[in-house]
Amino acid sequence: MTARHLIIYGRVQGVFYRDWTVETARSLGVCGWVRNLPDGTVEAQVEGEREAVERMIAAMEDGPPRARVERIERRAVEDQGFTRFARR
Repeated sequence: MTARHLIIYGRVQGVFYRDWTVETARSLGVCGWVRNLPDGTVEAQVEGEREAVERMIAAMEDGPPRARVERIERRAVEDQGFTRFARR
């Protein structure tokens, strides 16, 4: 199991980024959560099989059509055992 904590920078609030992230995560079979932060970034934790997590992060670099992702900071974290992907 692989787990990554992410901070997504760019135009990622008010463009359906979180809802898109939930749908994409569920379609790829990864678990975790996503939420907006007060500074305009989006925070997420993604867990699952290594390949699925990497596909998820690659998809998040593009995001939904109205988003403009500048960069994603990522760090390896301990798997928390989430059983689904949720919007917080």
